[in-house]
Amino acid sequence: MFVKSEVRDSGLLSVDAVHEIYWEEAGNPHGIPALYLHGGPGGTLGAGAYRRKFDPARFRIIGLDQRGCGRSRPHVTAPGYDLRQNTTQHLIDDIEAVRKHLGIDRWLVNGVSWGTTLALAYSQAHPDRVLGLVLMAVTTTDRFQVDWITEDIGAIFPEAWDRLADHAERAGIGYRRGTGRVVEAYAQLMTDPDPLVRDTAAIAWRDWEEHHVSIGTDGIVRDPRFDDADHRQVFATLVTHYWAHDAFLDPPVLQRMDALRGIPGTLIHGRRDVSGPAVVAWRLHQAWPGSELHVEESEGHGGPEMVHAWCAANNAHADRIDAAQLL
Repeated sequence: MFVKSEVRDSGLLSVDAVHEIYWEEAGNPHGIPALYLHGGPGGTLGAGAYRRKFDPARFRIIGLDQRGCGRSRPHVTAPGYDLRQNTTQHLIDDIEAVRKHLGIDRWLVNGVSWGTTLALAYSQAHPDRVLGLVLMAVTTTDRFQVDWITEDIGAIFPEAWDRLADHAERAGIGYRRGTGRVVEAYAQLMTDPDPLVRDTAAIAWRDWEEHHVSIGTDGIVRDPRFDDADHRQVFATLVTHYWAHDAFLDPPVLQRMDALRGIPGTLIHGRRDVSGPAVVAWRLHQAWPGSELHVEESEGHGGPEMVHAWCAANNAHADRIDAAQLL
């Protein structure tokens, strides 16, 4: 990894009558523009560790907090917030607004976890604005993957999944395991008017998240950000909202891959990623002739070797882009 470059410029961009999107940039102002899309949904840019994955001498590094979370405003937890204004198409439009605001013609699009789904959806909508893609911990957020991550891997973490389902059953919203989707039950709980209902549901969801991403990542790691009630509620609200609607992508990304014809991509995935089984990355690679797939055998939903591959992939794309510009 590289030394984390300092934020050189940042701001809030008004994208409609309600929302302001936080953006920041670092690195070389004359370098290759590179966009980073965070995970979640609702994961946020955090402390900016993503900036260490880009050579600050070669890249103009841009990050943004997606609509409704982080330093963007308002949060989805704000009183009266209308979740109908928070869909993948809205996020795509926000990314385009930031690109135009910063005067960028084309950029190298990076995404991690949920950010890979968003990167794919954005690139399919605006392929003429994309120099290439680097995707780590690949997701497609289609019905197969959502049902896998919220139902099927209960076979691997039965204790944690039973706690998740028990909470939804006890909440009195009519959910019964085996007769409904647990993600839809939590999406309902996260919009309950009672703040206590929302927060206890967010805590239950956090427990489930921390379990199912733990394999291949040195055990369960507690994210201190989840100690903050607003952060955990924002996260749980956005994750369940997007997953309950299969990322608002119809048709799903795998059925739109013709849009990426001629665009190169690098896919980095962990063999032990139980949350997102390797078949997800494999199917994407098979549907995308311009992609290359790197599977790290010993890692899960992230790890040092995957991060090393991420840094190397960005440099390889930079070499290709520099060479193309010399022609």
